[in-house]
Amino acid sequence: MYNILICDDEKDIVSALKIYLANDDYKFFEAYNGKEALELIEQEDIHLILLDIMMPELDGIQVLTRMRETRNIPVIFLTAKGEDTDKILGLNLGADDYVTKPFNPVELLARVKSQLRRYMELGAGTIRKDTLTAGDIMLDDRSKTVTLMGEPVSLTPKEYGILKFLMENQNQVFSPKQIYRQVWEEDAYGAEGTVAVHIRHLREKVEINPDEPRHLKVVWGQGYKME
Repeated sequence: MYNILICDDEKDIVSALKIYLANDDYKFFEAYNGKEALELIEQEDIHLILLDIMMPELDGIQVLTRMRETRNIPVIFLTAKGEDTDKILGLNLGADDYVTKPFNPVELLARVKSQLRRYMELGAGTIRKDTLTAGDIMLDDRSKTVTLMGEPVSLTPKEYGILKFLMENQNQVFSPKQIYRQVWEEDAYGAEGTVAVHIRHLREKVEINPDEPRHLKVVWGQGYKME
């Protein structure tokens, strides 16, 4: 039995989705605003969420952002035709798919089945607070280990410290002096060259193509960031 949460502020849409997806293997939970959705996520073992973007209390983007702090539950956004910007933002924040209103029942059912299958095959679940991810890079601070595409990566303590700091603050730009103070815990004398060398070595270990890094980026004239 799969537990599916349908969250939309229009009750007619919630009812229609339950009809479209009617299946003995599905149990449905209903929410009509973002606050109710988050409460149900905490109370029930939800396997998939159909989530409207425009809602009262908390909108779909806010629900997704808060939920992703602790859970990997698949999310399919319910979007209107004119919500392209929100759709892209949602996908960037971790939504798994979207369907556009008015719904095509066959397409909707196919997308739901696909997400449930992927979720169960991957064994996704609760995200541990001591685990950080950025694309194919995973850092486990409890065991002090780093993996790239599941393969272990050997880092020096300073390389690990830099990676952890940037992964904890993804998409934020930090100058070499800021990184040096954070990791070395001392005055940033000669920080620029020292940090640059460590970043270069780090890229060689955690980037598939160090010459064209996907995650560990330089922002010219400002510093470094993790995407």
